[in-house]
Amino acid sequence: MIDPAMVQKFLAADSQMILPTLILNHMPFFIQVVFFGALISVIMSTASGTLLAPSVTFTENILKGFSPGMSDKQFLWATRVTVFIFTVIVTFYAIVTDARIHTMVENAYRITLAGAFVPLVAGLFWKRASNLGALLAISFGLGVWIVLEITGVEEPVEPQLLGLVASAIGMVLGSLLSPKNPHGQEHGSP
Repeated sequence: MIDPAMVQKFLAADSQMILPTLILNHMPFFIQVVFFGALISVIMSTASGTLLAPSVTFTENILKGFSPGMSDKQFLWATRVTVFIFTVIVTFYAIVTDARIHTMVENAYRITLAGAFVPLVAGLFWKRASNLGALLAISFGLGVWIVLEITGVEEPVEPQLLGLVASAIGMVLGSLLSPKNPHGQEHGSP
C-alpha cells in the first residue's frame, strides 16, 4: 500500500525519489534489480551520447581543420583525448553547479537550438545560405541566449527561443551581405 505521507514528503523535497522509494519498499528483490539496472543503463546511455557526439563533432570539424593530414589512428587518439577533456569539464560543471544529468542534457539542447539549428536547416534547405550567414546565426543565437540566461529573463518567451529568432536573423542578414556565387563559393574565395 502506498503511504500518502511518504508521497507528500517527497513531493515537497524531491519528487524524483517517489518511484525509487516505492520500488525499494514494496517490490521483490528481482524487480528492484531490473528497475535499477534499467535506470543505470538509461543514465549511462544518455551520458555517453552527450559526451561522444560533441567530442567527435569537435574533433572532426575543428581539430581536423588544423591538421588536415591526420591519420585514422591520430583521429582516434584525438577523439579519445577530447572525450576525456569534455568529461572533466562536464564533471567539474556538475559538481560546481550541483546540476542533475537531466538539467545538463536540457541545457545542451538549449544551446543546440539557439546556435546550431538554424545554420543546419538553412545549409540543408536554403540555396542562398552562406558561411557568413552561418557564422552570424551562431553568434547572434548564442549571444542572445547567453545574455538572457545570465540576466535571468524568461518571460514572456524562453531565452533559447529568442536565441533561435536571433539566429534566423543572423542567417538571413549574413547570407544577404555575403551571398554565394553561382558556383557555390563565397565571395572572395579562390
